[in-house]
Amino acid sequence: MNIYDQLQAVEDRYEELGELLSDPDVVSDTKRFMELSKEEASTRDTVTAYREYKQVLQNIIDAEEMIKESGGDADLEEMAKQELKDAKAEKEEYEEKLKILLLPKDPNDDKNIILEIRGAAGGDEAALFAGDLLTMYQKYAEAQGWRFEVMEASMNGVGGFKEVVAMVSGQSVYSKLKYESGAHRVQRVPVTEKPGSCSYFDSNCFGYARNRRNRI
Repeated sequence: MNIYDQLQAVEDRYEELGELLSDPDVVSDTKRFMELSKEEASTRDTVTAYREYKQVLQNIIDAEEMIKESGGDADLEEMAKQELKDAKAEKEEYEEKLKILLLPKDPNDDKNIILEIRGAAGGDEAALFAGDLLTMYQKYAEAQGWRFEVMEASMNGVGGFKEVVAMVSGQSVYSKLKYESGAHRVQRVPVTEKPGSCSYFDSNCFGYARNRRNRI
């Protein structure tokens, strides 16, 4: 089965799920309803991207047709060529995106995570940077519609964090944050010192799926 057949099969299943979730028998069966709802949610991004991709393919056809029918109208032909160029670039982007969306799912992708942020090299400045990272992840979680709950926090005397532990819960949390683990570095003028040259400060970020203590 090629990639297009795979995508069409995913879309067909998505539409089938939509019908099943409207079936009174399914709605009355809480366990099955939850399972089908979860399956539908897991394919939604793929189906949305596939439908947008099909529209891009149609845009290419329309632009090519417009070029053929421009009838010597230079402005119309130029506009159609630009639309064709843009659509072809979009086509390549969507094809790469769809390949990634079709990759086998990590079984932990739908799990919530425990996020740990610690100031590393840089003393007070690293602790301040850890605070900046905390704010960044909080805002990202808010934008994703996730719940972000600080569970433990150890602050220093200048308002930074020596260590902070938070639980992030919501849809596809692990899948979107699992590559955040490791050292994060910033180069900036120290906040706790007089203005001068830039310095590097590090903070470490760790995350692991809830109920699974292996760090990501």
